[in-house]
Amino acid sequence: MKVFGIAGYSGSGKTTMLEALIPFFVARGLRVSLIKHTHHDFDIDKPGKDSWRLREAGCTEVMLLSNRRWALMHEMRGATEPTLDEQLVLLSPCDLVLIEGYKNAPYPKVEVHRAANQKPLLLASAPDHIVAVASDTAIALPPGINLPLFDLSDREGVANFILSYLGLT
Repeated sequence: MKVFGIAGYSGSGKTTMLEALIPFFVARGLRVSLIKHTHHDFDIDKPGKDSWRLREAGCTEVMLLSNRRWALMHEMRGATEPTLDEQLVLLSPCDLVLIEGYKNAPYPKVEVHRAANQKPLLLASAPDHIVAVASDTAIALPPGINLPLFDLSDREGVANFILSYLGLT
């Protein structure tokens, strides 16, 4: 199972980039999974539904399943957030796991950069795992760093780079 990340500041276009990359990978016969990290509180359950009520009653895990899908919700109940590696082992086998967020995780990443955010490149402060940059404007890389640069709209170029980088071509 190969792991590759898309990183960038909020509003840079990470999800939009992933939404374009995933069909490209699937069309090439890859089985793709994704882990998205968020710093915000979230809930995928609907208040008032049976599963929500049982989770609110104190269950640590609630699994919903049908003949079309299943989902496992796990309440932290004060426990420490699991690491990315701990979450990766919970996934079913696949060819490629894409990760969104996890800026500092030790996996290769394309940084998505949008000039309108007025944020510095992540590459400037955490260059170890960023292996390419996709931006909506021409950018200058920090001195001594030579990485592939992609136009943010060149989703096929980014996808082909990821496949080549991971040896999946």
